[in-house]
Amino acid sequence: MLHHHQPVGNFGWVIEEVWQKAYRPMLAALERHPTVKVGLHYSGPLIEWLRAHHPETIVQVRRLVDRGQAEWLGGAWYEPILVALPVADRHGQLVRMAREIEALSGVRPRGAWLAERVWEPTVASDLADGGYAYAIVDDNHLREAAIPDERMWGSYVVDDQGRMLTVFASEKGLRYTIPWRPVSEVIDHLRAHATADGRNLGMMGDDGEKFGAWPGTDDYCWGSDGTEMGGWVEAFLTELETNASWLATVRPSDWLATEPPLGRVALPTSSYLEMTEWALPPDDARSFTAVLERARAADDPSLPFLHGGTWRAFQSRYREVNDLHKQMLRVSRKVAELPPGALQEQASDHLYRGQSNDAYWHGLFGGIYLPDLRMAAAAELIGAEDLADGGAIAGGLADYDLDGLDEVLLGGPGQSVMVDLAEGGGISAWDLLATRVAAAFVLRRRPEAYHATLLARAHAARAAAEGGPPISPHESVVVKEAGLERFLVYDRHELRGALIHLIDAGGSAALGPDELAAEAFGDLGDFVDQPFSVVARSDASSTVRRDGSVAVGGADRALLAISKRFALGGTRLEPTLECSLEASNPGTDALAFVFDLEWPFQMLGGGGNPQAWYEMAAPDGGAPVRSAHDGSGDVPNGAALAFGNDYLGVRIDARFEPAARLTWHPIETVSQSEAGFERIYQGSALHIRWPMSVEAGSARQVAVRLAVTESRDLAGQRGGASHLRQRKAGR
Repeated sequence: MLHHHQPVGNFGWVIEEVWQKAYRPMLAALERHPTVKVGLHYSGPLIEWLRAHHPETIVQVRRLVDRGQAEWLGGAWYEPILVALPVADRHGQLVRMAREIEALSGVRPRGAWLAERVWEPTVASDLADGGYAYAIVDDNHLREAAIPDERMWGSYVVDDQGRMLTVFASEKGLRYTIPWRPVSEVIDHLRAHATADGRNLGMMGDDGEKFGAWPGTDDYCWGSDGTEMGGWVEAFLTELETNASWLATVRPSDWLATEPPLGRVALPTSSYLEMTEWALPPDDARSFTAVLERARAADDPSLPFLHGGTWRAFQSRYREVNDLHKQMLRVSRKVAELPPGALQEQASDHLYRGQSNDAYWHGLFGGIYLPDLRMAAAAELIGAEDLADGGAIAGGLADYDLDGLDEVLLGGPGQSVMVDLAEGGGISAWDLLATRVAAAFVLRRRPEAYHATLLARAHAARAAAEGGPPISPHESVVVKEAGLERFLVYDRHELRGALIHLIDAGGSAALGPDELAAEAFGDLGDFVDQPFSVVARSDASSTVRRDGSVAVGGADRALLAISKRFALGGTRLEPTLECSLEASNPGTDALAFVFDLEWPFQMLGGGGNPQAWYEMAAPDGGAPVRSAHDGSGDVPNGAALAFGNDYLGVRIDARFEPAARLTWHPIETVSQSEAGFERIYQGSALHIRWPMSVEAGSARQVAVRLAVTESRDLAGQRGGASHLRQRKAGR
């Protein structure tokens, strides 16, 4: 069973490359071997691209279906994690896929691909209600349900709320040998599980991209002679035919029609084993991995029951995942309230696209760490909410992120702003409606379990350079640039807009972009991640306040109150956001410090993208000077600064009252992908610093005024996230 998926909004040229390397040659190979039967799954985003760019591929698949060689599987149309969705959206996505596949192939799909094989017991009734008879799960699910390995070669039935579903488990031995081991080894594995009555079924359900599109698999799978018949795949399909006397391939639905299930099973909440590891916090993930390794080495019978975290834990581990997920739930409720019709269908399509799983988790393949993917999901949700609310997002005070504490949502012409009261009264979301840009969606730098591997590799490399033993090839780590370990800097707090640091006046002058990026400064105040209270609020403005303190020497602290007023204005294509701040000294002694307003912005400027920039006034009064948005800068005394992305159609002119020291630096993370460790630009942090002396019983005011100019309005258009680069979420 081959599963094919590309993220919503991916670059067309990248999908074209994957089509050339994996999708096209696999279909050609199947046509050359008509007795080899297979299940094929293509996600909705990929089908949409194929219909537009390679409709002949759809015709090929239809031809394989018509001649009884292939079965076209369904699932949820835009490849969401099914259990993450409201029940109505689960049904909508499942039925949408079934109807689309029936229109393309003439056959209603009976089987469903389950994104990332994330299972919860209610999935059985979800899929059955959507019209599906079976689904592909992981053999890890069966092991956790106390099914021994020798009893996994067949199908089982599950039920929920009176609805029954058949499940096939993707067998690990087949997944891990196809295509990574010699063909003879795969055949031997199958022969070892063959029976005289032919009642054993081995299911290999995995990504089709690994046959040519994953690093190092192109020539390996298809050969280097240009014929596509000299590689692993051709040899494997030939061997399947050669061994037809005892080995047969079968479509899943055909198996169901003739073979009874092996029994009933109660599958626990789980996914494939690696996903349960990735869902754990870093220290726990490393401990869990060590336990697994010891259990495997000892052939411990308890190994099948060792379980890490669940997929839902990503919402706890990553504030950004939770924010995106809760925004999706909020938008879903609004879309559901629309009356049936064209507007509701258009908003639903944006919503469903925004539910695609790629940005809602993180593992070996990037996920939330890829700004393009999370910005694409956010863009679709912004588009759906814009349509549902008629272009005017309603403000409110509620627990929007479901953490038990209220947030403030502000809605104004062409924009919405979310203020998190519990952690610094900062902006956790600033969404521009016309261009569908989530301008505050910047990922926090946080530790990951695999960072320990990178640090160990760097330590070993240093030791080898100093005359120690060389690094074993078995211990080498692929890195995309030297010295990546120096970017392992972790933020002390969540990244939100308009967070307040109070810095010692004597040390502030030495804090340039590098020092700020490295968090090499102390904070005298308690305002950056502590709670603020609402003083005043309307739909488009809110004032929040914290009665906190500031260190004045040693263990002594002095009272200090800080208030922030956020006000939205302007028009749809030219919205404005003003942040006015006041520091009040209720004590008897004057207070002196540097008031530092930290504001992360997302303009998709990674890789020195010339479309994304900062713009400063020229010292001689000439033409403004631009620099890359993923670079650094330091202006000693600036009253204005602009930044934006020409491709996205966004320009933001910032003014500071009074003039301030402006310092910005890139926010960069180190994450692991199928190709090795890489540095990824997550956004830019702008620090706005004012020296401040507040006399006893007095107050000081400062302000930042942001004026946005958008050159396009995507309202009424489908999509809006075409700025993505390629990433394939998988395992």
